Amino acid sequence: MPGPQLLHKTLMLVAACSVYTAAAFAASSDSTALNEKISRVEQGLSTSVVVKGASAQKMRLADRMHYHQVPAVSIAVVNNGQIEWARAYGVNVTGNTEHTTPSTLFQTASISKAVSAMAALHLVEQGKLQLDGDVNNQLKSWKLPDNEFTKERKVSLRQLLNHSGGVNVHGFHGYEMTQTVPSLLAVLKGETPANTEPVRVEAIPGTKWSYSGGGYSIIQLMMMEASQQDFPQLLQDIVFTPLNMQHSRFAPSLPKQERNNAAAGHNGSGATISGLWHQNPELAAAGLWSTSSDLAKIIIEVQKSEAGTSDKILSSPMTKTMLTRGLGETGLGFFVEQQPDRTSFSHSGGNDGFRTLLFGYTKTGQGAVVLTNSDNGTALIQEIFASIATEYNWPDFKVIEKSTIAPDATLNQKLAGEYLLLDKPASIIAEGNSLYLQSNLLSSNRLELHREANSSFFLTVSDATVRFETDAKNQLIGFSLIKGVNTYPATKVR
Repeated sequence: MPGPQLLHKTLMLVAACSVYTAAAFAASSDSTALNEKISRVEQGLSTSVVVKGASAQKMRLADRMHYHQVPAVSIAVVNNGQIEWARAYGVNVTGNTEHTTPSTLFQTASISKAVSAMAALHLVEQGKLQLDGDVNNQLKSWKLPDNEFTKERKVSLRQLLNHSGGVNVHGFHGYEMTQTVPSLLAVLKGETPANTEPVRVEAIPGTKWSYSGGGYSIIQLMMMEASQQDFPQLLQDIVFTPLNMQHSRFAPSLPKQERNNAAAGHNGSGATISGLWHQNPELAAAGLWSTSSDLAKIIIEVQKSEAGTSDKILSSPMTKTMLTRGLGETGLGFFVEQQPDRTSFSHSGGNDGFRTLLFGYTKTGQGAVVLTNSDNGTALIQEIFASIATEYNWPDFKVIEKSTIAPDATLNQKLAGEYLLLDKPASIIAEGNSLYLQSNLLSSNRLELHREANSSFFLTVSDATVRFETDAKNQLIGFSLIKGVNTYPATKVR
């Protein structure tokens, strides 16, 4: 029988082993539970709309990437105020074997605007910029030309951040790798080699909401002049370093040493963009390269700042101002949805070859970022968010059920033909009781139309309606594509 001291040591060793085993078991159990969560997200994709009464069909991420011809996806999920998991899928370049990783860089496109807005508001809090008042009083090397719309009201930084300044140039096209990239001043002036029109005021400031990348190019110049820094270094100092965003940078393109760690852009047909991606010198509007994990840190900082527990970039009052809607659906930099029980903030992005979405809630510590390297990425992003929302019990991204009526093969034949949708070719294809829409504006795939009324059909890939129209003689003249509050007319050509 062991002596008292040996017995005590033995019991202590057993206890220590028991604690270690319990801790290891708990860690293993947590890891298993998380992997099961991730697996359910990966296998639980759904289109935005489903046919009521049809058997519920959850889809696998790999299958939907193949269907939509999206070579790479990067996902980060925020839960309980922290990054719960981040994974990447696919390959950086279609046809290659180099797998995408969570540290792979993507063009984030217009998510750039939200990050730039946070930095601009930081400069406001430092007293280097003014949120209100004529922006021309804060500009030196270039002035926003006055015209008939600015006689009585001038454009302010607040309005530029909110897209309510009446400024033109919705978005930017980017430049191929072989093309000369214009300076910021050339972009603002619309001078060669810029491929967009001069930035001007086209509506009375503060009277309507109109999305303007041109406005964010003005903001970029204001920030550079106020700080006397170039834009990439300014954003590094204000945002990336404080948030430890080690894989983020503003740049028209990437230095050669970083290009092997970047996803190439792909068009709607699945082909790689010439030169792998376009250059975007309009940095504040569209020039951010990042990862889903880094952008998830933006979500977390906004959540903490709004709650008053962090001020790494903005104070809590300024964050609340940023997340308060002005005109339209935006605050100052983010799209904002305010409900009695919750506030969400988001921004999507679309450069040539890339589609992205950042989305978060202020109160619940939840959110996600999804980055894709394809013009077809939007539909896939919606399907991924539907799966995440189901797994994490979000109130948004709910799948919508719609009822159908009996198909009519004779009617389908009458509706079939060639159309022009936003001046681009579109086809309506009839195959017996099935009717399809083919339009590269929506997808490289043909999309099935489900009949909900006499000549009204809905899509499932997105919440959109196609309503066919006739003239006074009951002759088919075209259709309207209705998505949310927007209607896009299509004319029948044959």
